[in-house]
Amino acid sequence: MIDGSRSSGEGDAMSGRAPATGVPQEGPGGERGPFGLRLRAFRRRAGLSQETAAARAGISTRALRDIERGRVQRPQSRTLQRLAEALGLSSGELGELLAADRTGPSPRGAGLPRLLILGPLSLQRGRTPVPVTSPMLRRLLGLLALKHPEPSTQQEITDVLWPSGPPSSHQSLVHTYVSQVRRLLEQGGVRNGPPPTVVRTPTGYLLEAPRNQIDLGHFDELLDQAERLHRAPDPVSAYESLTRALRWWRGPVLADADPVLRQHPAAVVVNERRVKAALLHADTALLLRRPEEAVPVLWDMVNTEPLHEGLHARLILALASSGEQAAALNVFNRLRDRLDEELGIAPSAEVRDAHLRVLRQQFPPARRPAPPERTASAGPFPAQLPAMAGSYVGRRRQMRELDALVSPDPAARAHVVAVVGAPGVGKTALAKHWAHARRAHFEDGQLFVDLRGHSPLPTLRPADVLAQFLRALGAPPDQLPTDEDEAAALYRTLLADRQTLIVLDNARDAEQVRPLIPGARGCAVVITSRSRLAGLVASDGARQLVLDVLDPDEGRRLLAATIGESRVAAEEEAARRLVRVCGGLPLALRIAGANLLARDARIVDYSAESPGDDMLSRLRVEGDRRSTVRAAFDLSYRALPATARRMFRLLGLMPGPDLTVDGAAALTDSTSAEAAGLLAVLTDAHLVRERAAGRFGLHDLLRSYARELAGREEAHAARQRLFDWYLYHADAAARLLHPAETDPAAGTPPAPSAALVFSDHGEAAEWLDAERENLAGAVLQASGSGFTAVAWRLAESLHPYLSTGMYTGDCLKVATASLFAAVADGEPRAQAAAQLRRAECHRALANDAQALELFGSALELARQADWTEGQVLALRRIGAAHQENGAEHLACEHLSRARELTRCGRGAEPDADAGAGVEGGPEAGAS
Repeated sequence: MIDGSRSSGEGDAMSGRAPATGVPQEGPGGERGPFGLRLRAFRRRAGLSQETAAARAGISTRALRDIERGRVQRPQSRTLQRLAEALGLSSGELGELLAADRTGPSPRGAGLPRLLILGPLSLQRGRTPVPVTSPMLRRLLGLLALKHPEPSTQQEITDVLWPSGPPSSHQSLVHTYVSQVRRLLEQGGVRNGPPPTVVRTPTGYLLEAPRNQIDLGHFDELLDQAERLHRAPDPVSAYESLTRALRWWRGPVLADADPVLRQHPAAVVVNERRVKAALLHADTALLLRRPEEAVPVLWDMVNTEPLHEGLHARLILALASSGEQAAALNVFNRLRDRLDEELGIAPSAEVRDAHLRVLRQQFPPARRPAPPERTASAGPFPAQLPAMAGSYVGRRRQMRELDALVSPDPAARAHVVAVVGAPGVGKTALAKHWAHARRAHFEDGQLFVDLRGHSPLPTLRPADVLAQFLRALGAPPDQLPTDEDEAAALYRTLLADRQTLIVLDNARDAEQVRPLIPGARGCAVVITSRSRLAGLVASDGARQLVLDVLDPDEGRRLLAATIGESRVAAEEEAARRLVRVCGGLPLALRIAGANLLARDARIVDYSAESPGDDMLSRLRVEGDRRSTVRAAFDLSYRALPATARRMFRLLGLMPGPDLTVDGAAALTDSTSAEAAGLLAVLTDAHLVRERAAGRFGLHDLLRSYARELAGREEAHAARQRLFDWYLYHADAAARLLHPAETDPAAGTPPAPSAALVFSDHGEAAEWLDAERENLAGAVLQASGSGFTAVAWRLAESLHPYLSTGMYTGDCLKVATASLFAAVADGEPRAQAAAQLRRAECHRALANDAQALELFGSALELARQADWTEGQVLALRRIGAAHQENGAEHLACEHLSRARELTRCGRGAEPDADAGAGVEGGPEAGAS
C-alpha cells in the first residue's frame, strides 16, 4: 500500500535545503575509527537492524548510529556491556572491541589529509584549520589540488587568477602567490612528515604532496578499490569501499570557489566521479537489499545534480524499497515537471521504468540476506564470440560506423549500436566480423547470445540471459538472484568499469534487450534485429545502422569468395547476372555458391535452371533445413499479426516497383490510415522498404516469397481492386490533361476505395509521373492475368500521357499488351487503336517498314470495327510514308481516300494531321 506521508529527506529537497547525508563524514572532525567499524560488523553478523540492536541494549537508535559512525569517541563501559549482550559477543570479542575503543584515532591527526577540496576549500594542521583568507591564494591552492598529481600550466594559473585578463605584471605576481602558498602549506605540516609544497616544472607549477594528504586522493583510492572489487565480484566489500569513499564529500568540489575554478575541466571530472560513485553505491545498496542506506546519499546528490536522471531513477527505487512509495512518486513528478520546464523533454526510459515499477509494486523489499561469499577466483574472462562463417567481404562503411563503439574520443564514442535489416541481409555476419576484428579493445572479455527473436526455438527471456551472463562473469551459480530486476542490478554492478563487449544477436524488440544493456560506459553493445528497434534509438540513445543488400561489386566479390575467383572471372557476365537474380542478398548468394560447389555446375547453367520465382525454391542447401532463404523469410512472416501478414502477401502482387499508401489501401480493401499502419509494421520488420517518401516496395526475393503465399481467390480479388484503382485515376488524369483525346461517350469508371481527387493539371501530371512504371506494369500484368477489359481501357487512358511525354519504350510495351488484351476480349476497335499506337511507336523509332506494315494492319482492323476516325488516320500515315519513299501514286491514292472519308463528314477534322506522330499519338481519332 502506498504511504501518503512525506519522508524527511523529501522535505529537505522540496524546501531547497540539502539534507545531512546519511553516510557519516570520515575525515577532519569526523573520521570513523576502528571501534565503530567493528561494532557495525558485529551487529550485521547478528543480523540485527540498528533499531532492534539499540532496543535490546536499552539505548536510543540515534545513540547507536552515532557510535557506529564515529561521532562518539569514548562510549561508556556500561553501554558497551549492554551492546555486547545484545549482539551475543564472546568475552574475547568484547575485549577486541574495548581495545579498539581505547586505540581510537590519533589525537595528533596523523594520516589525515591536510588539504580538503571535496566541498569548501580547507587547509588543516591535524584537526586544526589553517586560515586561507586571500581570494588569490584560495584560487591558486584550489587549482593545484585539483590538478594533483599533474602540474598546472602557467596559462591555467593565469586564467584562474585573472578570469577577466591578467595585468602586465602577472608573471611576477604568480611567483609571489606561489611563495605565499608554500608558506601556508608549511603551517599545515605535522611533525612526523614533510609538509606539502609547490615546485616549479617546465610548464608551470606542481603541488608536491602524497595522495593521502588530499581528500581527493583518499576518494580516488577508495573508488578505484571499489571498482576492482566489483570486477572480482565482491559486492559487499565494494559497497563498504564506496561508502567510505563518499564520506569524504562535504559538498560540490571547491563549493566556495569562484565559478572559473568550479567550472574548470578538472573540477567537472571530479564531480562526475562523485556521481559515478553515488550511482554504484545505490546500485549495490539495492542489490544487497539496503535501500535505506542509499536514500540519504541520493537526496544529497539530486540536490546537487537536479537534472541527473540516473540519480533520480535510483532515488525513486530506493525510496520505494524503503517503504516510502509516496515520496518516490513525488520525486518522479517533480523531475518530470522540471525537465519539461527547463529542457522541454520527457523523462528517460530509465526514469519511466523506475516510476512504473513503483506503480506496479515491483521492487525488492528492504531486507538483508546473507551476501554471496567472495569467490577465490572469478575464472577466465568470457570469450563467447562464435566462429566466423568463412571469408568476409565488403561492408567497409558499416565497419567504420561500428568503430564508433571504440572511438578514442569520448564525445564521439557510441555505447549501443543496433544493426537492423531484412532477413538474410548479413546482420549477424557483420556483427561477428566486427567483434572478432575489434576484440583487442575489450580486455575484460566478450559476451554473446542468440536471443531467438526470430527463430523456430522459443524466444529467450531477459532473465534467462542475465543468468547466463552472470555465470560467465563469475557469479556463484547457486547464489544468482531469482528476481529479474535484482539480476539486472548485479549484472550492471559486475560490468561497472569493465571493458566488455556484449553482442545481442537476433533481438525481437527493445523490451527484450533493455535489461541486458549495462550502464558502464566502458562496455559496448552490438544488437542485431529484423526490427527497427526505434524505441532504443529514441529512449536509450542507441545508434541505428540499417543494413541493405550488397551492391553489384560486393555481391560479385562474395560469390568469388565462395566458389573461387577463377570461376567467377571465367563467367563474369553470368556471375553478375546471378548476383542480380539473388538481389544482392548475402544469404542467397552464399547458398547459390554452395550449390554451385556441390554440383560442380557452371554459373550460366545454374542461373538458367532458376528463372523467376523458381529461384526462391532453388536457394536451399540439401540436407540443411535452416540453410534456405525461404526459412529465413518464414521466421519474419510468422511473427507478424494476421492483418500485416495479409498486407505482405498482397504486396507481392503489385505490378510495379512500389506502391503508395492509397494504392496499398485499394489493394487490401482498407482505409488509408489502416494501410499506413500495416505498412509501418512491415517496414519495422524490414520486410518492406520505403523506397522514397510514401512509396513502399519489396526486395525481389521477398516479392517472390509474398506472391507464392497469396491464395488464388485472394490474389484475383486484390488485383481487381488495384487495377480498378489505377484505371479510375488514369482516366481522371487523361480527361483533365487531354480532354480532346478522350471519348466523352465512354463512361467514367466507378470511384474505388482510397480514391484521390486531382484539383488541377499539376496534381494530375505529378500523379502520372510518379505512377508511370506502375501503370505500365499494371497494363502488362492485367493483360497476362485475365483482366483483359481493364488492360486495354487502362492503355487507352495512358496513351496520351506516354506519347506526349516521349516515353516511346513504355508506349510500345503498353500498346502491345493492350493489343493482346483486346484480341482476347473480342474488341476490334480496341485492337485497331492498339495497332495504331504500335505503328506510331515504330515510326518514332525510325522503323519505317515495320511502321508501314502495322498501319496497314490497323487500317484493316478499323474497317472491321467500322471505325472511320481510325481509318482516316491510318490512311494519312500510309500516304505520308509512301510520299517519303517517292511512291507518289500510292501516296496520292491513300491521301485521296482519307479526304473522301473526311468530306463525307464521317472522319476527323481537316487538321487531324496536326496530332500525328508519337507526340500527338493516334488518339485524335482513336478514342
